[in-house]
Order: sequence, then C-alpha cells, then structure tokens
Amino acid sequence: MSLKIRLARGGAKKRPFYSIVVADSRSPRDGRFIEKVGTYNPILKSDDPNRVLLKLERIQEWMKKGALPTDRVARFLDQAGVMKRETRNNPNKAQPGKKMAERAAANAPAAAEGEAASEA
Repeated sequence: MSLKIRLARGGAKKRPFYSIVVADSRSPRDGRFIEKVGTYNPILKSDDPNRVLLKLERIQEWMKKGALPTDRVARFLDQAGVMKRETRNNPNKAQPGKKMAERAAANAPAAAEGEAASEA
C-alpha cells in the first residue's frame, strides 16, 4: 500500500479549504483517508499563521513509514523546515510550441524585407 500525504478539498464553491491527509494513493482525492494531519486555507493572506497548520510530529512519523508528500505538501513542509524540496528546472518551458515556431519561421523573411525597405 503506497501512502501519500496530500490535499483533500473541502469548502464551498469558489471558497476552497483543504485538509492535509495521509491516504492510500489509490483512494479518491476527497475520499477515504487514514489520518488528517493539517489544514490549508488559500483564501487567507500568505503571511497569516493560520493559512497552513501542520501536525509535524504525525507527518514525520508517517514519512518514516514510507508516506510520500505531493509537490504542494512538500512546499509546505519545506517552509516548515521538515524536509528539503529540490527545485524543479524546465528550460523548455519558455520555448514556443511547434505551431508558434512555424509561424515565426514563416514571418521571418517578411520581417527581414520590411526592415530592409524601412532602412532604404
């Protein structure tokens, strides 16, 4: 049984509130869980101490038993100083897609002609 420490959404429509839970990875996001180990309220300001509440002792025990935090929960644990989260690097993220690259290549000769005409 692989365990995850993840967010389970609650709250009303357009008013999210998340519980941080330990659950089997096969169970649904808002479904069955083993233990609630914290809360996350994204509506509160980022410097509010009640925005993220964690039961750090319980989280550390579950991690010793093999529970893996999701990326968002890993960010919270990194801020709390429980674990070190390595930053991700995707150098291709800023590159244009295939269609945009084709359009740019097609427009490059026309742009070169326009610049030559304006300089003359």
